Amino acid sequence: MKLHELAPVEGSKKEHFRVGRGHGSGNGKTAGKGHKGQNARSGGGVRPGFEGGQMPLYRRLPKRGFNNARFATNYAIVNVSDLDVFEDGAVVDAAALVESGLVNDQCDGIKILGNGEISKKLTVQAAAFSQSAKEKIEAAGGKAEVM
Repeated sequence: MKLHELAPVEGSKKEHFRVGRGHGSGNGKTAGKGHKGQNARSGGGVRPGFEGGQMPLYRRLPKRGFNNARFATNYAIVNVSDLDVFEDGAVVDAAALVESGLVNDQCDGIKILGNGEISKKLTVQAAAFSQSAKEKIEAAGGKAEVM
């Protein structure tokens, strides 16, 4: 395969339909916008949920009950397989994870999940561990410490 032989998958590229190009195109004159009105104007149209000034449905319905989204603990997630970038015997904490680029924002703490395998003996310090992550770290000879 050469660069000049590359082509997109058949049917993946669709040509943009050009409106307002005369009567013969089948979509000339008003270009599919009908005659006058708010939606025919440039920049016209209304925002999602707008009902012409009537109180919109999302405001008419009562808001009831409790939603934990505001109070839930939001963890930054790191998989066990990602920890293999550290050298054997290292202490992996939040600062080390940020420095290595595995975590950008620590959120409410770091949680280690058990996706993948780990081959190095590490002391991992995090806010939370999944059960499988803890088992894999300890099976490799390391320690999982909850901070």
